[in-house]
Amino acid sequence: MSALNMPGLPVAEPVLHSVRYALLADAEPGLLPRLLVPFARRDLTPDRFDARRIGDAVQVEIVIDAMPGEMVHLVEGNLRQVVGVRSVAGEALRRRQAA
Repeated sequence: MSALNMPGLPVAEPVLHSVRYALLADAEPGLLPRLLVPFARRDLTPDRFDARRIGDAVQVEIVIDAMPGEMVHLVEGNLRQVVGVRSVAGEALRRRQAA
């Protein structure tokens, strides 16, 4: 039996982050579903997804209110690799403990 499963020992709650990703990408068919793939792979559903077309580009904001800390940079890296993405900026909005 590992220390993680021993009765009587406190279990560390994961730290959850509220994260906002701001992206600029080429306005092209198929872009928006491709941006959701990194979240779907990790069984995460964004709480807010906003997209606005500005000429030949699209500004996208994706917000997740409770994302495990170890996934924040992984998802940001995956978003940078999506075809058509020009820039990605991730911002931690606040931290909270898991409920």
